[in-house]
Amino acid sequence: DTVLFNDTLRHNLRYGRAAASEEEVLRAASDARLDATLAAMPDGLQTMVGERGVKLSGGEKQRVAIARAFLRSPRLLLADEATSALDTATEVGILQSLQEVAEGRTAVFVAHRLSTVRLCDKIVVMEAGSIVEQGTHAQLMDGKGEGPKSGLYASMWASQQAEIEEEARVAASKSNLGIFSEVET
Repeated sequence: DTVLFNDTLRHNLRYGRAAASEEEVLRAASDARLDATLAAMPDGLQTMVGERGVKLSGGEKQRVAIARAFLRSPRLLLADEATSALDTATEVGILQSLQEVAEGRTAVFVAHRLSTVRLCDKIVVMEAGSIVEQGTHAQLMDGKGEGPKSGLYASMWASQQAEIEEEARVAASKSNLGIFSEVET
């Protein structure tokens, strides 16, 4: 879980790099898709967060952690379930930003949500602590990955995509529902 200090959102973001300029902090927040969160805060970056301030959701906390990583710009980036609490649309935007940060660096992503690792140079599929398949997304989808369980990744991908499509279908049907009542005249 992301640690938040009982301090301003600015301080919590700058934990990634204390000397970051205001422009760099705002860019990292934007790249981590915190724009709407910032706009909703009563005092923007000066809003107190943490136990004694505004409580952030799990997804907002994850985005704070991601913004910290953007500010830090490390040579080695380790991301363990970094987008697990985010909706799919937010995750897509953040993954684009993460790609830029990871460029020319070593990045290791641990994820159950396969869309998180889809663009990685190498995907390692583990089961019960052992490597069972590895390769690029394309290789794994074509059944050309290396390992004793070729096709496992493709099967998991298909299952997750079906879940995403079902969630989208349910959300769309809910948004199309209207409540009508007859009015007697």
